[in-house]
Amino acid sequence: MTAGSEAQSQDWQPHRYQKNAGFVAVLGSAVFGLLDPQPGERVLDLGCGDGVLTEKLVAAGCDAVGVDAGADMIAAARARGLDAHVVDGHALDFDGAFDAVFSNAALHWMVRPQEVVAGVFRALRPGGRFVAEFGGHGNVAAIRTALLAVLARRGIDGLALSPWYFPTPDEYRALLQAGGFTVHSAELIPRPTPLPTDVGGWLDTFADSFFAALPQAERAEVKGEVIDLLRPVLCDSEGRWTADYVRLRFSASRSA
Repeated sequence: MTAGSEAQSQDWQPHRYQKNAGFVAVLGSAVFGLLDPQPGERVLDLGCGDGVLTEKLVAAGCDAVGVDAGADMIAAARARGLDAHVVDGHALDFDGAFDAVFSNAALHWMVRPQEVVAGVFRALRPGGRFVAEFGGHGNVAAIRTALLAVLARRGIDGLALSPWYFPTPDEYRALLQAGGFTVHSAELIPRPTPLPTDVGGWLDTFADSFFAALPQAERAEVKGEVIDLLRPVLCDSEGRWTADYVRLRFSASRSA
């Protein structure tokens, strides 16, 4: 699920996403519950991906609109019959159109968060809710460290390639407050996440920006080195992989 211009370089491939990362929408049930959508509300799903959770908003009786930077994801959402549009999350152009803005597993792809928060503020009616969950400080720390280490062996600065923004709760709370929001809750939630395939599938799905800096002929070798570094940390004796996820979940409302 993406909604930032930086994420547009990621080749999302909805079928691959569902195979390797279908858990993203499934594990979004907690933040969906925090939103507590009500029938008749107009809700923006920011970074809607293939529309699984947007569909749940519609089923709850909401007038839901999905936006995402990935054209392939929006095509998949539209195939579900949803009102979905290709939009960069840094450049929301709605004005007082929604009772709530909801986002799951997308805000960490938007590396200019002040622009995102400003756009969400404009999109909401006075008193409207902004409820989301995304990667927080320490998210996929082992995976990220392995990627940086393997690229550093080749003289490549992996930090410069990272497409992610993983803030602390205090950092994001301050950003929301500066943007005109009242913050009701903001917390980090460690959530080790079993992978349906393996970490190689996760890298294929989420780490394109790191491998894009390499010649095509070297990518498989580099991917193998990353997997070898991670195996002692994230793979158990039965060969089951678990990603070291840490989520930041928050609820805020636009000041009147």
